[in-house]
Amino acid sequence: MNTVLARLWVALILRSAHWSAVARRRLADRIGDLAVLAVARRRRIAEANLRACFPDLGEAERRGILRRMFRHVARGALDHGVLWRAPAEEIREFVRAEGMEHLRSATNRPLLMLAPHFVGLDAGGARIALEFKAVSIYARQSNPVWDRWLAFGRARFNEPLLVARGGAELRTALRAMQSGLPFYYLPDMDTGDNHSIFVPFFGVDAATLPMVSRIARMIGAKVVMTVTEQTADGYVLHVEPPWEDFPGASVEEDTARMNREIERWVRRMPDQYLWTHRRFKTRPPGAPGIY
Repeated sequence: MNTVLARLWVALILRSAHWSAVARRRLADRIGDLAVLAVARRRRIAEANLRACFPDLGEAERRGILRRMFRHVARGALDHGVLWRAPAEEIREFVRAEGMEHLRSATNRPLLMLAPHFVGLDAGGARIALEFKAVSIYARQSNPVWDRWLAFGRARFNEPLLVARGGAELRTALRAMQSGLPFYYLPDMDTGDNHSIFVPFFGVDAATLPMVSRIARMIGAKVVMTVTEQTADGYVLHVEPPWEDFPGASVEEDTARMNREIERWVRRMPDQYLWTHRRFKTRPPGAPGIY
């Protein structure tokens, strides 16, 4: 996306912030349907991911998931206008929260909040930021306009500590957790680096950072799932109780458990998971490529 197009896209997002949820959803459906055709590279990645993770589904079923996913992604993008402009009380109504008591009761130990890549990721982050000062690692966007607005939205409330991905982010996050800040962590990216291990994700060996297990072992952090679901008129942030018996016997077992927990939520709402990411770009030696 070039700078001019990014500015037009941001202008539409800001303008649509004042529309009804129904109007934004209708526009998002049109944009999503166009994106399926226009964004061919991302569509092919999503198709490959869905074939790998849901081999038992028919082609028509996988196409339906893909089409709905693009619509949800477009809705999520348009809804940023509400997250960027609306007052706090309006955002609380827009992003309802279930299970926030699990975060409030975890103040005596470092807290790790797992936020897998669902379309409501930023909405959930905004809802948490209304209640807590937190730390989060983010990847700088290649487009400076979009990067600036995303950073603005994430920093609106409670002055969160935003750490750019770049090498020393884990040390910074650990220090922040030990000082009392909960960590909003995105655990399901294939970073392609030497620190990953291969554990199953939908039965496919996936390069996965074992950071959750290692943080829990190093500083005794509690781990909770914080998954945000997009609904017809807003979002619901689901906060689950802290994991029991974690960490377990080994880093490998812990990391496999994490992927199973993410799978559980993906099966619940498969069309809201961001299949456009190359989750399996790093392959075990000798394994065929997926893309």
